[in-house]
Amino acid sequence: MTRWRYAAATDTGLVRQNNQDAVYVDDHLAIVADGMGGHAAGDVAAMMTISSVREEFAMHPSVDGLFRAIEAANRDVLDDATQNPEHFGMGTTVIAIGLTEDAAGVATPTLVHVGDSRAYQLRDGALRRLSDDHSVAEEWVRMGRLTPEEAAVHPRRHQLTRGVGVEATIAVDVSSLEAIPGDRILLCSDGLSNELSDDTLAQLASAPRPLDEAVGDLISAAKLAGGRDNISAVLLEFLDVDVAATPIKRTISSAPAPVAARSSSSSFSRPRRRVTWRVWAVAAIFVGVAVGFVAIVHWYAYSTYYLANDAGTVAIYQGQPSGVLWYLMSQLTAPDARTISSNPSEPSITTALSVVSSMHHRWLQQRAVATTTTTTVTTTTVAGG
Repeated sequence: MTRWRYAAATDTGLVRQNNQDAVYVDDHLAIVADGMGGHAAGDVAAMMTISSVREEFAMHPSVDGLFRAIEAANRDVLDDATQNPEHFGMGTTVIAIGLTEDAAGVATPTLVHVGDSRAYQLRDGALRRLSDDHSVAEEWVRMGRLTPEEAAVHPRRHQLTRGVGVEATIAVDVSSLEAIPGDRILLCSDGLSNELSDDTLAQLASAPRPLDEAVGDLISAAKLAGGRDNISAVLLEFLDVDVAATPIKRTISSAPAPVAARSSSSSFSRPRRRVTWRVWAVAAIFVGVAVGFVAIVHWYAYSTYYLANDAGTVAIYQGQPSGVLWYLMSQLTAPDARTISSNPSEPSITTALSVVSSMHHRWLQQRAVATTTTTTVTTTTVAGG
């Protein structure tokens, strides 16, 4: 029977105004979620994801069930954003370990992961990273365009390529873990891993002391190092481990619902027309132009995902220091202008566009209210006779 003991903590840090991280751990499941979206309720996305994963995994404690739990969380976050416009643009990372059971009842620790929160395994004081960051910089490392050292300080290291609540379909990294009694597993948000070196993480997380004290030391060290983001950690220590099943390491993607075929009773047919070479030529030209246009737009608009104040203009930097929007900073409310000036990261170009559009809409609403409540005073001077 696989068993672990555990401790967990989350902290706002020293810079952020609120905590958008969320953690959960029990005897069978451990989760860290790092919400994103700024004003768009990243904390709601994180808490909703943890709630969805807990409920789904409790009903289906299998490898497939753990993946389906992440898939359910993705749907729930998207649905909530649709029903609550103030939540539009929210999302979250998630990393979780569940004790999944096979047909024989053997419980194996299984890791699922979306985003840049991390998992580490500690054995005999040595640290091994279990997860790959789903970020632009880390993708470039895997492509050979950056070294790990360059990625650690690259401005796009926080720009995610995957997130919960970002798209209707979601790709989830799934892997089984080979553990022995005494191994420790650290799950953490990037507020911890960005502040501490691997050596420091290994030293503090594997220290021979109670787990809650080790977690407290990790949080304190991250704050001493700057505490620039929310900081979360879950620390597990295996007490017993079942005989491991066949190792699993793969990425599973959810599929969109199939489109229903149109009923023949509700359709009509027309006589087929002969397709001439001229039709094919025109179609080929049209397709070529369309493909070229899409390629140019994709190249220009989909390679980076952050908002910035570009000399008084709201810009989304995408592959080069230039924007695709032309809202002026003066066309935003004061709080939203301050948010743009802090260069907030967004998980996708779609989300970034939605966020800045919502900001501009708030300014228009504020302006409309100010206009309708303005009173004009006219002074009339009466000439004496």
